[in-house]
Amino acid sequence: MRRLNPVAPMIVLAAAATLFALGGCAPEKAQPVKTVQIPDGEIDPAVWGKAYPTEYELWKKTEEPEPPGKSKYKRGFDADHVTYDKLSEFPYMALLFNGWGFGVAYNEPRGHANMLRDQLEIDASRLKAGGVCLTCKTPYAPRLQKEMGIDYFRKPFKDVLARIPEKHRTLGVACIDCHNNEDMTLRISRGFTLGEALKKLGVDQAKLTRQEMRSLVCAQCHVTYCIPKDAEMKSVGVYFPWQGSKMGNISIENVIRQIRSDESVREWKQGVTGFKLAFIRHPEFELFSNGSVHWKAGASCADCHMPYTRVGAFKVSDHRVMSPLKGDMRACIQCHSERPEWLREQVIAIQDRTVSLMLRSGYATATVAKLFEKVHAAQAEGKQIDKALYDRAKDLYEEAFYRCVFIGAENSVGFHNPTEALRVLGDATAFATKAEALLRQALAKAGIEVPLTVNLELNKYVEQRGEKKLRFDPKVEIKDPYGVQVRF
Repeated sequence: MRRLNPVAPMIVLAAAATLFALGGCAPEKAQPVKTVQIPDGEIDPAVWGKAYPTEYELWKKTEEPEPPGKSKYKRGFDADHVTYDKLSEFPYMALLFNGWGFGVAYNEPRGHANMLRDQLEIDASRLKAGGVCLTCKTPYAPRLQKEMGIDYFRKPFKDVLARIPEKHRTLGVACIDCHNNEDMTLRISRGFTLGEALKKLGVDQAKLTRQEMRSLVCAQCHVTYCIPKDAEMKSVGVYFPWQGSKMGNISIENVIRQIRSDESVREWKQGVTGFKLAFIRHPEFELFSNGSVHWKAGASCADCHMPYTRVGAFKVSDHRVMSPLKGDMRACIQCHSERPEWLREQVIAIQDRTVSLMLRSGYATATVAKLFEKVHAAQAEGKQIDKALYDRAKDLYEEAFYRCVFIGAENSVGFHNPTEALRVLGDATAFATKAEALLRQALAKAGIEVPLTVNLELNKYVEQRGEKKLRFDPKVEIKDPYGVQVRF
């Protein structure tokens, strides 16, 4: 019979006593996260932040200066809060936009938190359209439009702004703009703009996938839009010029066809030519979705501008919403195996080519504008100008102008769709060149000699803004990246 080791019971008892003693020091069992009920219609991001503190803290960083030196062309603003003046960097824009608010102040955009703040700091001429200017700038826009009806569009900007609670009068995009308060699913909050535009494309919102929504919530604002006017030049609405297009092919041709066919959206008179024109604003979604490589691959806006990031033990979508360049290409290496440095070089190469053509088309179009100025001066002196040549040149000029504005206003410097961006700019240059030839012919028939190089008087258009431009840092004019002289 095996003898029991007399020491064994003592070891067991000692171990039990030790475990009992240590039990009082053991960490408490982790408590489940408490559910925070977000009330229907709640706009204050701080309330949403109680339920989603990680996303909230990332969202707040959109008001901070962006990392310097990461992007060659889209710099936002630096730690000294210097805003980059596009009219100084691209002087042909100062000429083309003369007579329009954009010809007084046109600055590089900052982070989402600054959307409304930038409007309040910009020259007042940029806000003449009225309350409609708040449509993409405040999460209160859908509520205001529903409550005020047509007065939301017509009334002065400051009057409509005053209807927003004081603590939120500088609040930019917020959680409610993109998310359902009950389950955080993505939603389209701007039914009166994007919702109506999707109907024109024949899109059934109920059948949209989550991946499609990860682009469409951005398309509520990162699109171009038209502001129709009444006989008194008061705003009476806002819409996206997508008629005749389809999802995945909102072409510049259809956009131009729409805005040129609607006289009510010719919002301003160009100073150089005297023509009433429409305008094109930040068409990121239109360019990206028009058959780009990334669109066809199934990528969404959020994949590139809100990549997943780790915060502690959590993996969340980065709500700082930045260019991949400013995030050290972290978004790109989710799919691409190349080194971040190599990927960055490819982006800059695409943007260099785009800027090169932007300058060519921009200065070519500005040259046509100055020739129209000569034509009108000649007509004022009683000279006869061939009407057929004039009308054809004007038609071509508008085609060139809208294409130049389309790419110049699009915030990726061509990267969202490189092949399409270069096609549009190439066509702009072609239209402008044809228009110039027709005007030279018309002036020659009238006995007016035109010099080979037209003096664009760019300094006049850049400098005449006076003190208005001195609030910003006038940077050196951007030159052709390939060293080619493009000044016409």
